[in-house]
Amino acid sequence: MNPNFSAYISSIIAVCFASLTALACAQGGLQIEGMPVLFICLGTAFLFQWLIFIPSFIWETEHYFDLTGSITFLTITGIALYFKNNLSSGSADTRSIILVVLVYIWAMRLGGFLFIRIRRAGEDKRFRKWKKSFPLFLRTWTLQGLWVFITCLAALTTITSAKVSKVDVTFYLGVVFWVCGFIIEVTADLQKTRFRAEKKNKDKFIQSGLWALSRHPNYLGEIILWLGIAIIALPVLWGWQYVSLLSPLFVYLILTKVSGIPILEALAEKHWGKQKNYQAYKKNTHLLFPR
Repeated sequence: MNPNFSAYISSIIAVCFASLTALACAQGGLQIEGMPVLFICLGTAFLFQWLIFIPSFIWETEHYFDLTGSITFLTITGIALYFKNNLSSGSADTRSIILVVLVYIWAMRLGGFLFIRIRRAGEDKRFRKWKKSFPLFLRTWTLQGLWVFITCLAALTTITSAKVSKVDVTFYLGVVFWVCGFIIEVTADLQKTRFRAEKKNKDKFIQSGLWALSRHPNYLGEIILWLGIAIIALPVLWGWQYVSLLSPLFVYLILTKVSGIPILEALAEKHWGKQKNYQAYKKNTHLLFPR
C-alpha cells in the first residue's frame, strides 16, 4: 500500500476509534444543548493538534510536538472540569477536582521536561522523515490527538459523568498508585538527564539507579500512574462507561508495542549491540518490570 495513502487511512481510523469510545463513554454524561461534554473534549483534542501541525509542517519542525500534547491534556481536562462546575449543582466533586490536579501535575512536568530536552538536542530523530511529508506528519499529529484523548479517557469520563461518588478506599488506593508511578517516572528521568550531562558518559548507556532494575523505568512509572487514575475513576463508571478503563491498557500497549520501547530498544541495539557490557545489561535487566 502506498505510504501516503496508508497515512491518511491511519488518521481516519484514529479519529473514528476515538469517536466510538467517546460515544460509549458519554452515556450518562453531562451535556450542553444536547452535545455531550465528552465530545467537546474529543473535538478540542484533535483540532488543537491539526492547528499546530500546520505551522510545524511549513517550518518542518517537531519542537512543539510534545509540548502541544501536554497542553492538550491541560485543555481538555480543564474544559471537562469547567462544565462539571457549571452543569452539576454549581461545583465539581472532590474526585473530579483531584483527577484534574493529578493530570495537570503530570502533564506540566512531562511537557516541560520533553520541551527542554528537544531544545537542547536540536531535533527528535524519529521525525526526520515524517516532517517532510504532509500525510506522514499529519498522521503523527493525529495519532497524538488519539493518544491524549484515550490516555485520559477514564479521567474525562469520570469528570463529565452525571454520577458522583464520595471519596472512598478506591480513591485513596488510586492516589497511592499515581504517586508511586509519578515518583518512579520523575526519578528515572532525572537520573538519565544527570547521567547524560556528564562528559565522561558520552556515548554510554545508563545502567545505574532505577535503570539497574528496569531498562525503561520511566515508562513503568507512567503505566502505574495511569492505572492509578483508572482506579480513582472506577466507582463512578457504569454501563458503557467501563470502556474508559482501556486507558491504562492503551498506555501500556503504546509504550511497549508501538512508539516507546520498540523504538528505543532498536536504537540501543544499533548503538551498543556489539558491546559485551550492553549485552550483559540486557540479559540481566528486565525490559520493564524489575525482577
